[in-house]
Amino acid sequence: MTRPGGREQDGFTAGLDALAFGVLVFVFGTLLVVNAWAVVDAQFATSAAAREAVRAVVQAERTDLTAAQLEARAFGAARQAFLAHGYTAPPTLTDTSLSLTRCATVAITVALEVRPTIVPGLVQPGAYTVRATHAEVVDPFRSGLEGDGVGDCGF
Repeated sequence: MTRPGGREQDGFTAGLDALAFGVLVFVFGTLLVVNAWAVVDAQFATSAAAREAVRAVVQAERTDLTAAQLEARAFGAARQAFLAHGYTAPPTLTDTSLSLTRCATVAITVALEVRPTIVPGLVQPGAYTVRATHAEVVDPFRSGLEGDGVGDCGF
């Protein structure tokens, strides 16, 4: 189609279609990146929470704490780490092996459910569970703990 003045406008319609398709791809791509980043961010938060929970147990000042008291201490540290990362949901501590004895391995797994942003046709509704585990060995030279010393550790 030719306008008066000799300039053609045939490419305008094709360009408009490409522009609309480009915006659509940009929006869906951005939502996919946001979903992926939510999982990565949750992994950072669960990893920090597991690490801080284990440290709270291993570095406890009192050595006469019960397993319930150690678990409460670990939960509090994990909760503080979650809050520092901006998560208000309480952490879920699983697979806890809490023993404050010389050379014992203290391991904690922290789990968090991530609900993705719904992208029609690309992301199914539901939740992803992100887990992180951290373990440390109780100091073999620490005073006030059960066991006769470094011989319990095997080195």
